[in-house]
Amino acid sequence: MLSGIKTRLSNVRTIKTLCGSAEHYALQDQQRQAGAEHFLLAAIDLPDNTARLAFREVGADAAGFRDAVGAQYREALRSVGVNAGEYISGGLTPEPLQAAAGLYEAAPSGAEVMKELAANRNDHHPLLGAHVVAIVAAMEQGGAARALRCMGVDPAALKAAANKFSRASSRHTGPMGA
Repeated sequence: MLSGIKTRLSNVRTIKTLCGSAEHYALQDQQRQAGAEHFLLAAIDLPDNTARLAFREVGADAAGFRDAVGAQYREALRSVGVNAGEYISGGLTPEPLQAAAGLYEAAPSGAEVMKELAANRNDHHPLLGAHVVAIVAAMEQGGAARALRCMGVDPAALKAAANKFSRASSRHTGPMGA
């Protein structure tokens, strides 16, 4: 029973860390609400290393996901006739937005990540970055899916790798090796 309480408290701390970090990434991207791509970036930052290990398992560098997110944002702007490179090279890079006061609210894709984490919370012993990776890798549309495609990552293989590390980690304690 005490172990279960400790796990739940650990999971609450992890959720708080994920939400705070995802919001930080969203604000850097000039978005008020965190999307799935921001939650995946936050999962990559978690100290358990499982998100990074899942990427490594499929031959991808998790650190490249941030650049892939930026590339797909620039491509979306280019598709509507905006060349973001002109603005950036002209010194027009905006400052990150500031967090809004009030209750935390994620973008629809970010809310979907949180909904899936909540629906499967009994499977998280403890909650890990790999759990977030598996959820995001299963998403077929959105910024995160486009960024994974930009990296050449097979989402099904990434989801399988994430599930492998989340299962393996439930048998161990502490961060997994990087």
